[in-house]
Amino acid sequence: MNGLIIMIIAIVVLLAAYLLYGRYLAKTWGIDPKAKTPAYELEDGVDYVPADTNVVFGHQFASIAGAAAINGPIQASGFGWLPVLLWILLGGVFFGAVQDFAAMYASVKNKGRTIGYIIESYIGKTGKKLFLLFCWLFSILVVAAFVDIVAGTFNGFQTAADGVMTPVPANGSVATTSMIFIVEAILLGLLLRYGKRNKWVNTAIALVMLVAAIVLGLQFPLYIGLNQWHILVFIYVLIASVAPIWILLQPRDYLNSYLLIAMIVAAVVGVLVARPAVNLPVFSGFVVGGQSLFPFLFVTIACGAVSGFHSLVSSGTASKQIKNERSMLPVSFGAMLMESMLAVIALIAVASFSSSAETAALGYATPTQIFAGGVTNFLAVLGLPQDVVFTLINLSVSAFALTSLDSVARVGRLSFQELFQDDSIGAQDMSLLRRVLTNKYFATVLTLVLAYLLTQAGYDSIWPLFGASNQLLSALAFLACAVFLKRTKRKNFMLWVPLFTMAAVTFTALGITIGKLVAGITDGTYQWVAGMTTTVDGASVLTAWGAGLQLIFAVLILALGVVVVVQGVRKLLEKVPAEQSV
Repeated sequence: MNGLIIMIIAIVVLLAAYLLYGRYLAKTWGIDPKAKTPAYELEDGVDYVPADTNVVFGHQFASIAGAAAINGPIQASGFGWLPVLLWILLGGVFFGAVQDFAAMYASVKNKGRTIGYIIESYIGKTGKKLFLLFCWLFSILVVAAFVDIVAGTFNGFQTAADGVMTPVPANGSVATTSMIFIVEAILLGLLLRYGKRNKWVNTAIALVMLVAAIVLGLQFPLYIGLNQWHILVFIYVLIASVAPIWILLQPRDYLNSYLLIAMIVAAVVGVLVARPAVNLPVFSGFVVGGQSLFPFLFVTIACGAVSGFHSLVSSGTASKQIKNERSMLPVSFGAMLMESMLAVIALIAVASFSSSAETAALGYATPTQIFAGGVTNFLAVLGLPQDVVFTLINLSVSAFALTSLDSVARVGRLSFQELFQDDSIGAQDMSLLRRVLTNKYFATVLTLVLAYLLTQAGYDSIWPLFGASNQLLSALAFLACAVFLKRTKRKNFMLWVPLFTMAAVTFTALGITIGKLVAGITDGTYQWVAGMTTTVDGASVLTAWGAGLQLIFAVLILALGVVVVVQGVRKLLEKVPAEQSV
């Protein structure tokens, strides 16, 4: 099999899905181009701001297209390229794109409110509280996994079998470029806020900043170890998650858009030119590395096929910027299909290597480095300098991961604060405890401290739990949207299969994970020694403390998910009251 054939198949399937199934959903649910959207109805210049379709699309895609779309397919590639490709395409079309569109549609029809508020309106207040707690725990897992991925990408040293540490120039260059990139984003934020320049002048300045960061990064690599990067990235996330949006997040997304376009186009061109061979087996079996195809393929590949986190973006920020209801389809459905394309490219990249031994020999320790290495090899056919291309691709992926980190840290902080907020109690009447729990700094620090503890276990250990909770969040989003569609006299049958499939997948995955953690703790597999991980025969493994913390998260997430699903299904099966459709 050739990588070019896989890419062509993916492009045809995803394009046909948008033109046929996407338009079918829009027609079935009903799009009113004359309706006044929440962006206009509640315009406040802060959250509710009308924006052109291409602007909102850029925001949506930059927010959802993080490292997970690349990490998932590479992590799951051990099952073979065919099951991975099938889940990316089928899941992306009939699960992920449907969820993102339904979440945005429900939000726009409910004054731009989030999935949490939709659950409160159509399922109940208890369901909303449980959902917020679930979102907080989920956010901790995402932060932990993504910080470890970013820190691994920045890690300036590679440890040989004899324990000798050698510098990795490519990683050091990516680290320097990324740090300069953050500083430049702040400067650009000040320029955009207080400057009066034409947008094309701002664009030119942004491109010059981007090129300067890359050049300086290549000339002055930054060599810092993995543990130090963990701390530094957490400090950055702490600052970014409480800072005003205009000073860092908005300008960085502005810069990210150019990296995003360059990376996708470069990867597609690289595959077209190089036509890489696919060295992965078609199918490796139903059990690989101690994990079964069901359910772990479907939780390992999350964002490339379906991701509950997307529903938070679709209903949390993007829905408040929609100028016309017609924009919902390309912004939500279209952005998800493009992310599926990114996942396919990640599959082709890892499949182009002959073995995991080859990637290790090249110094590719993380999925983002494997992806960057694969795309770099594709573009080498054009004679492009490999060190520059590798830095660019790695920078793009790390920028996505940092964007996701900012977003999910804010979601986690806001979810925790909202858990203890009561609209009937004014700020001056709050008890001291409630004031502390709703304080943004306390909520942020608590979220990040717990995430830091989990980070010590490593992203490969966290990923199955993260994937399961992410997909359970997707099931809850499907459930909320299905109840909304039913209550408003709209067809919802297209959500039933994704809803119950994702519920079955996630409950099974969480059950297996809990069982393994309990067995490992009780039979002595996980030793009671200091730290979250220890080294056995040169490999990093969880300690009992690390397994215990993951066990607490897994049990809480499973319990919350079961309660919310039971409440939601009851509402879904109730007779629809006579009420006005919206």
